Amino acid sequence: MSRLFAGTQFEQPATCERCAKPVGLCDCPRDAKSGRVLSPADQQLRIRREQRRGKFVTVVRGFTPRSAKTNDLPALFKQLKSTFATGGSLDAEMIELQGDHRDRLVEHFRKLGYPAKAAGG
Repeated sequence: MSRLFAGTQFEQPATCERCAKPVGLCDCPRDAKSGRVLSPADQQLRIRREQRRGKFVTVVRGFTPRSAKTNDLPALFKQLKSTFATGGSLDAEMIELQGDHRDRLVEHFRKLGYPAKAAGG
């Protein structure tokens, strides 16, 4: 990719359009193929309630896969666990929370800008 003024004294490093940091230091989630910054609106979340061994588990799927450098799912998972006062687990592309929190999670993710939908019965 060529940049404006590349190789001259006026050359400026390429910066992220979201956080304005140089691309090498940017932690924003990016699409693996195109390299463009992903916004929450680009990720279609499905929130489903499952019953396992007689207890409910709420599963959130639809997060775009990220590289190890730009993975912000652990921070989001920690925030969800403290907000809903529950335990859970984090997988590569999904979040599981103990208990039935489906309706409250849909509202929470919509406030964050994700187009979340309740799935299942």
